[in-house]
Amino acid sequence: MERKVREEAMESITERLSSFDNLYFPRVLQSSASDPSHRKSILHDLLSHDVPVFLERYGSELTSDELHEFDALNDDYEVNWHLKHLRSKLSPTSEELKLRSVTVKNRRRAYLNKLICDGQYFSEDAMREREPYLHHEYFGRFQDLGGRSMARPGERWSETLLRRCEEARLVAKIREEQQRLGVAQKDWVGNESDPREDEEEEEEEVEDEDEDEKEKEKENGGDNGKEMLLDPPGDDNGAASATVEQHEALSAEAMQDRMDQFTYIMQQKFLSGKDHEHLDYSKIDDDETLDDHWLREANHDAEEKYFAED
Repeated sequence: MERKVREEAMESITERLSSFDNLYFPRVLQSSASDPSHRKSILHDLLSHDVPVFLERYGSELTSDELHEFDALNDDYEVNWHLKHLRSKLSPTSEELKLRSVTVKNRRRAYLNKLICDGQYFSEDAMREREPYLHHEYFGRFQDLGGRSMARPGERWSETLLRRCEEARLVAKIREEQQRLGVAQKDWVGNESDPREDEEEEEEEVEDEDEDEKEKEKENGGDNGKEMLLDPPGDDNGAASATVEQHEALSAEAMQDRMDQFTYIMQQKFLSGKDHEHLDYSKIDDDETLDDHWLREANHDAEEKYFAED
């Protein structure tokens, strides 16, 4: 007599699963799985005719008691394999937890390599969007902030306006973080003094000093005025050098080094699971196709070792 899942259990399982709106169905069946009654019919038909496929697709949605209903079929190799696999997820041993941790780390690193090759997720603009303050501290404060708002070649005016709005939003987020950390207002992003403004202020101060000296010269006589002219009104070279030093740009090598540091921090942030606002880690951690990356790496290492021994 052929063993099968009890009809009452099949009814209960398919009834519960049919209430899930986001349940997976093959594309050819998606149009007919629009409401619970149709979904239940599809699920019941699959469970009646192909238990291994049913467990492969929907086993992760089953409870421990529901999995127990399939024990009558554990003589079937595929069914038994799925049951062991699903139960190890529900109640993993300490050894399985360690293996799972290693697997997740490897899959995330494999996905990291894919993101790096893609070139978008870890581009400067994308990383700045996710962490504007961190970008500012490592890299942005040495850049010309005004240049980010300028129109770019081939860019439409509407695109420029949208980018300026986005830039204003990021600057506001940087300022919020600076305020939260107690950064002095003069050091807030956008509040840095412009060297040209400093130079104009210095010129105005020198002109005012010259006028004061002329007034004193008229009041005290020409000799005192001549003596005062022998001494410079101030150390202009020192002030100018201080201004240049304050706004001095880093070398290309130093800028690249800071960008490398920032990128490394962002990559470690991804690996540690802190990018959950931007990525679905469950899809990455459960993606078995990412294991192929490490299989290729292992095969490559084995080949190198083989030829090295020869």
